[in-house]
Amino acid sequence: MGARPVPRIALTLGEPAGIGPELVVRVAQREWTAELVAVGDAPLLRARAAALGLPLELEPLDAGAEPAPHRAGTLKLIEVPLAVAAVPGQLDPRNGAAMIAMLDAAAEICRAGVCAGLVTAPLHKGVINDAGIPFTGHTEHLARAFGAPHAVMMLMAGRLRVALVTTHLPLRQVPDAITPELLRATIGVLHAELIARFGIAAPRIAVLGLNPHAGEGGHLGREEIEVIGPVVEALRATGMALEGPLPADTAFTPAALNRSDAVLAMYHDQGLPVLKHAGFGHAVNLTLGLPTVRCSVDHGTALDLAGTGKADDGSLVAALETAIALVARR
Repeated sequence: MGARPVPRIALTLGEPAGIGPELVVRVAQREWTAELVAVGDAPLLRARAAALGLPLELEPLDAGAEPAPHRAGTLKLIEVPLAVAAVPGQLDPRNGAAMIAMLDAAAEICRAGVCAGLVTAPLHKGVINDAGIPFTGHTEHLARAFGAPHAVMMLMAGRLRVALVTTHLPLRQVPDAITPELLRATIGVLHAELIARFGIAAPRIAVLGLNPHAGEGGHLGREEIEVIGPVVEALRATGMALEGPLPADTAFTPAALNRSDAVLAMYHDQGLPVLKHAGFGHAVNLTLGLPTVRCSVDHGTALDLAGTGKADDGSLVAALETAIALVARR
């Protein structure tokens, strides 16, 4: 039997004024069983490496060459230049278009089959919008870039997996956004990806309610009765192992979690505070429903830490390890 082929993983730098570029420099100091391809600005990487006192040799990517395991202190690079030099901790909307170009370049090399997976450092949504570019997050942008019918955000920390029905929405918009169609599509993607990516033959999914006490029989809201419950029942009738709608305040107890392979939360801050409490700094953000593996960190741009050399690369390491493992499984 021949040796397993070495995968290529695209690695975006994130917000140039944040901690992303220096985290990329740090993970480049390790050896990896995949070839890492940075996508972003070369002077930015060199500046952050110099500030950290770490070696970094940048090499243009030869897409036609056979991928080789990553050598510590090097990075293959696809250049996406910034408009202006980035200053650690200081957001600059003039670089907003470059951030989108970076994401699109990374998506393109994955679509073309040059890279088998994508790992992203954190972006700052506000400064991209300040540049006049509507942007709600990686998940939504990558879904459009890949032409995916429906993408689902899921974070994982060890065995705990939490997926979201809605992602970056103001709280007052959430109830209207949770439609039967959205809920069916989200559960369908989550169920299929737990089988395909994680090898779980019959996934058990805990579906949370929207309201306190899952609506208390309609006294605290009717979304569970009119939307969530009927969808869960209909999909359960097709053979899916679904439990819910469950009260969110008790769904994360150890006994409840032992009954499920993933928890489906209705909105961002219903599920993610628990996940981040369990594994912040070492959790991984995945986008399900894309034709390629995409993983990211569990934290933001940390502008206050940028340039200090104190940022922890644990979550980016975990994201790369997860991406490599998922690519190998596929």
